[in-house]
Amino acid sequence: MIALEAVSKVFRSLSGRRSVSALSEFSLSIARGEVVGLAGPNGAGKSTLISLVLGYLNPTQGSVRVGGLAPRAYAQSHGVGYLTELVVVPPRWSVNVTLRRFAVLGRLGAAAARRVEEAIELTGLGEHRRKQVRQLSKGTLQRLGLAQALLAERELVILDEPTHGLDPLWTQRFRDIVLALRRPERAVLIASHNLDELERVADRVAIIHQGRLQRVVRPGQGTVASVYRLVLAAPCERLGEAFPDAIGIEGRPLEYQVRGELAALNAGLARLLALDGQLAGFSAEQSGLEREFRAAMGEDGA
Repeated sequence: MIALEAVSKVFRSLSGRRSVSALSEFSLSIARGEVVGLAGPNGAGKSTLISLVLGYLNPTQGSVRVGGLAPRAYAQSHGVGYLTELVVVPPRWSVNVTLRRFAVLGRLGAAAARRVEEAIELTGLGEHRRKQVRQLSKGTLQRLGLAQALLAERELVILDEPTHGLDPLWTQRFRDIVLALRRPERAVLIASHNLDELERVADRVAIIHQGRLQRVVRPGQGTVASVYRLVLAAPCERLGEAFPDAIGIEGRPLEYQVRGELAALNAGLARLLALDGQLAGFSAEQSGLEREFRAAMGEDGA
């Protein structure tokens, strides 16, 4: 669906004397049926990349194709479901009016009214439908932006910081929305600073830094040794038999740090249960994606 081949983007001043390289030799392919995350620090080049895929910008070098077409030609002929990082809507428009007008722009025709109602239900905007945009909280405005992005059934959906401003409840519900978006014919690209969310919803995550693709990570498939937190429901005198290197966490008598690869950790947990240990919780102190991200940024201890 999306093919970027050795793409570079250089911005030059009007005088031509100064230039800034936003992307350098960036190559990435995204297939139909995939949900792909895009992660990187501020200024890494994520917004530039999205603008290239949407056809708002042209590459200085390299090639960008979407559905086999030039990005702008694809957007004009097929449409793209797009949530921008900053949702800007005329403040006096109501939620209803906003979505109806976007439906017109999306050329939904006779399906417009139905799709508006479906988008309102999906994003929980029913109680806000008559409110003006200026009356909406940040999180509700974000849901409005998400609703407009999902009005039409597009084969390409691009969401830029979709959970920005959402409360914990709607951050969780966003995962269900992404699950519902999955189609064999559709590609979804999600740019986000929230590594935990990308770990949960994406098939692959492309990590970008200083305009370059650093690595592509498949969440949940690593076996790299890591630190995990083990929480017991009750004291277990034989914990050391299952996890000889367990380290107690100060001030939390039933919590421990354990380190190891996934196979060894699973064997340790099985041993602990066999020794009548009562497990209350087990989670990574740092996810595999977080480790990969820190390593891509060149941070020690990744």
